[in-house]
Amino acid sequence: MLLDYVSLAGGLVALIIAGDLLVRGSVSIAKRLGIPNLVIGLTIVAFGTSAPELVISLGAALENAGGIAVGNVVGSNIANVLAVLGLPALIAATPCGEDGATRNAVFMVAVTVIFIALASTGTLGLLSGLVLLGLLALFLLDSARATRRHRKDLKDGAAASCCDGASSVDDIEDVEGVPENTLLAIAYILIGLVGLPLAAQFTIDGATGIAQAWGVSDAVIALTVIALGTSLPELATTVMAAIRQHGAVAIGNVIGSNVFNLLAIMGITSAIVPIEVPAEILNFDVWVMLGCAVLLLALAKWRVCLGKVTGLLLCAAYAGYIFAVYAMGLSS
Repeated sequence: MLLDYVSLAGGLVALIIAGDLLVRGSVSIAKRLGIPNLVIGLTIVAFGTSAPELVISLGAALENAGGIAVGNVVGSNIANVLAVLGLPALIAATPCGEDGATRNAVFMVAVTVIFIALASTGTLGLLSGLVLLGLLALFLLDSARATRRHRKDLKDGAAASCCDGASSVDDIEDVEGVPENTLLAIAYILIGLVGLPLAAQFTIDGATGIAQAWGVSDAVIALTVIALGTSLPELATTVMAAIRQHGAVAIGNVIGSNVFNLLAIMGITSAIVPIEVPAEILNFDVWVMLGCAVLLLALAKWRVCLGKVTGLLLCAAYAGYIFAVYAMGLSS
């Protein structure tokens, strides 16, 4: 039993470290190849930060552990709204009025509804995967167009007041700690590529062992422990943003992460191997996920500024969800 806990905890930590190294190394190589920052942000960084969830879900699906594959994504989306937005609000006010947030939140709700409809068949197969990946392509193209328009507006505005304004707007927020040495960047990528599947295997083995010892399903562990663990990068990002008084980026981070979880992770995984969706997730958890998506849309639409009271309510709601999952898991 102790080895299962060590395997789960160590696997989650290794997943985060390996994913971070993969992102940093890939960004370094992409910049050396002259790939635009926009493409880097929309592809390498976005997929890289979702790598822990992807390898967990894909590895679980290949081992016929559908509860872990689906529960990891559904639980992560719930944790992103309730915990990842709630905890930073306890530190500093977190505005939800970021430009474009409402439009993207509407898309997130629509994607959530489509995912539930596909999952309600009981199995996510090749067709479901192609539908989700098609929506992902539309999302990326739309994001690219919106970013280009935004950059053009900034560049035009900066050119009127500063002769070097065009170069400054090209510098989007970089990933910290990007290696300048090519060999080091390649080493980061190799470590990430090797470390991710190994860490995922330790995580899955530990989770299934703990689930068996506790008398609950794999899905319960995936919806709670694994989901929160793989959401730690998003949580760390929003907490640091709150400490630095940049809380406005939090809602955009959560919306983007939730969209990628459903479209990229579930899309890629189900396109490779069919995933059996547990009835317990269909009966309860996907509806909680949809409720969280609608809540996020409301926060964005009415530009709510999350304070300590709201943050406490969100965290309490997440604690209540965890309690309900385990209560139902132990009773079944």
